[in-house]
This record gives sequence, structure tokens and C-alpha cells, in this order.
Amino acid sequence: MTRKIAVIGMGYVGIPAAALLADVEGLDVTGVQRRSKRSGWKIEVLNSGKSPIEGYEPGLEELIHRVVVEKKSFRVTDDISIVRDMDTILIDVQTPTDEDKTPHYFSLKEVSASIGKYMKPGTLVIIESTVAPGTTLNIVQPLLEQNSGLKAGKDFGLAFSYERVMPGKLIEYIVDMPRVVGGIDKESTERAVELYRKIVRKEIHATDVLTAEVSKTVENAFRDVNIAFANEIALICESMGVNVYEIRDYINERHDRNMHIPGAGVGGHCLPKDTWLLRHGLKTYGHRQVEPEMITLARNINDFMPYHMVELTEEALKGLGKGIKGAKIAVLGVAYLEDSDDVRNTPATPVIDALKLKGAIPAAHDPNVRPREYEVHPVVKDLDSVLQGADAALIITKHREYLDLDFSRLKGIMRTPVLIDGRNIYSKKDVEAHGFVYNGIGKGN
Repeated sequence: MTRKIAVIGMGYVGIPAAALLADVEGLDVTGVQRRSKRSGWKIEVLNSGKSPIEGYEPGLEELIHRVVVEKKSFRVTDDISIVRDMDTILIDVQTPTDEDKTPHYFSLKEVSASIGKYMKPGTLVIIESTVAPGTTLNIVQPLLEQNSGLKAGKDFGLAFSYERVMPGKLIEYIVDMPRVVGGIDKESTERAVELYRKIVRKEIHATDVLTAEVSKTVENAFRDVNIAFANEIALICESMGVNVYEIRDYINERHDRNMHIPGAGVGGHCLPKDTWLLRHGLKTYGHRQVEPEMITLARNINDFMPYHMVELTEEALKGLGKGIKGAKIAVLGVAYLEDSDDVRNTPATPVIDALKLKGAIPAAHDPNVRPREYEVHPVVKDLDSVLQGADAALIITKHREYLDLDFSRLKGIMRTPVLIDGRNIYSKKDVEAHGFVYNGIGKGN
């Protein structure tokens, strides 16, 4: 008997999860995607057997072609009413935070209400979207029950299980990472674990919903704190006139040390917001008053780094007797992660915004990002046109295209030879040998 599954939200989590499940014998998967100006085009691309995700993503294009064209076990629609025929429903919609750092649950609430309206008794609903701890029980479950007239744990199952995906490793991180699954009751947990065992090769940990939600946000807050430490040390090293990467090498010679890599900023869907989700869950559902000072400070340090890139730019231009106002600044990299097309919470945005506030003229380049995916500022794929007449080039993302720049040629097309290295791609000595002024994150010598 074929088991029918719906995956709601065709993004960096929903697409690979749906395709992997559709590749399992006996599973039939329908993706649901809102037909909006920004993302509705994904429906036709996926239904043609192609991946809408650009950049380096091994195995995904082939997998989608196989399940759509050959097996015909996966298709995408904008009609959420199809969940009435589904045995299992995965929710993979975005859950951003507002300017005041509170969760923006419009999509999650809308989808939960719609699922409740259509789902049949016996359905298993799994939340894969990252949420503030307490959200599944206090927001999703009531909406499902109110709109269905059914009772969670009695008439339908409900669980939370988060993905650990990263652009460039979407399939690998679903299949070869341990999984945490938390249900509202034993049966919900067991059903969710049974489903994930079909595609996950590593250990699957069964727990309760709240523990799973806290685990997801803490995992990302932990990484954010470690990056913030590296960024703060980088700022210290700049001030002291030493190289943070040399110091990092010395520290990491100990097998039990792992100082992270500083850089131009932290992006992606999870790290910039999961600290705020954890904080929101604590403030809303915690039993005691606790002020999460360390994770909040870390988030603020990481948020500062894009603005520091602009400070380094201004400093370099000033050393040449030039101001930043009216200067053309080439922003190299709009995606937040190297060799991907993911622009969610990219540090390029605050860099561009800060340049504009100072009267500079930013020109953005990215080899992978579609212009319609990034509405903050025009993005072009012709690197020379961005660098032509530029007064400085800022490396925001470590794309392959930026790893071997011809500085002798660039000096001839740029108006002012200034390089601000936010990802430690080049050495100060090598770049300056070509007549450039070089500033880099964490490089005080």
C-alpha cells in the first residue's frame, strides 16, 4: 500500500526532504508551495524534474529528476487542500523573527490552520520548521485542533523534528546526521521515528517535543557564541597589530581546542535568529526568570561584523586621502555561504545598507544568486562590470570565483586599488605586492 506524504514549503529543507522520501519505495510525495511572485516559479521548475537551487549541491538535481521524471513519485502544487488525502504532513515553512526579535509565525499559523481544515483522522503532522521552544504545543497544536475538530494524541499524531541542513550539503546532512524526534505522545514519536528511518542512516533520538525544540535552538546558539568569540578576538588582534589566524592556528594545535573562524558576518536562516527564538521561548514559557546574557551578547557581536567591514573600507580609503561618500564599492558575494545561492539573513544586506547611508555607491556581484531572489539591491553575474571603476572591493562570501583574482589586471580596471578581505582568502603581503591597499578581518599586521 502506498503511503502518501505532503511536504509544505519548497525551500532548502522541504525540497531535499521531499525528494529523499519520494525515492523510497512505497512512498508518494506531494510538495506544496505558495504561488507568490518571489517563489511561485519553483513549482514549474520542480515539476519539470529540475532543481531550483543554484550553487554547488551534489546529488540533488539527479535525485529530483529521478523521483519526478522516472519514478513519478514526487510533484508540486499550490493547492494545500491535497492534504486531505495524506497520511503524513511535514511543515517546512520559514519562521523569521521581526525587528523586535520576536518570531514571525504568519506562515506557520496559516499553514497549521489550513492543515486542520482539511486533514483526516489518523494523520501524522511533523513540524520541521525551526521554532521557539513551546511553539508546537502552544501554537501549532491548538490551531490544528480548532480547525479540524480533532484531538491531538487521540485523533491525529503530532511531532517536531528539525533538519540540520546546510547549503552545499543538503542531502548529506539529512541522510548522514543523527536525528532528534520529539512527539506529543509515544505513538506520535514512534510514527515519526519510523518515517525518518527510511531516509536517515545515522542514529535517531526519540524524546519529547519541548526537548527537541530546545535542542535545535541551543545547537545553533552554541555555534553562534563560538563564532562571536572568534570575531571578538579578531577585533582585539586588529587593535593589537597581530594576525588572528596565526593565533587560531596555535590554539587549535591542541586536540581539545576548536577556535572558530572569524569573518564578515553570520548569515543563513538559523544562526541569526535561533538565539532570539530560544530567548522568546524562555521568556514566554519558562518557569523562572532567566536573562540569557551570553547568547544575546554573542548575537550582537556577530551582527556588528558587517558594519566593521564598512569601517575597514572607510579606513583604507582615508589612508589614500579619499572619502567613502560617492565611492563605488564592489560587494563580492551576496549569498551568505560560499558556492550557494542562499541569501537569507546574508551579511551583504547590512553591508550594502551601511554603504548607502554613508553615501557610497555599492555594486553587488554573485555568481549564483538570481536577481529576483535578492530584492535589497541589484545583483549582477558579470564580475568585471562590478569591479570596473570601483574604489574598493569587499569580499563578503568565499565563492570559488573569488579565490584566484588577478590583481594585476584588477588594478587596471579599478579606480582605486583597495581590497577588504572578510573571509581570509588572501594574504596582506601578496595583495600589497600588486599595489593594493589591503585590510582584512582580524589582520592587524
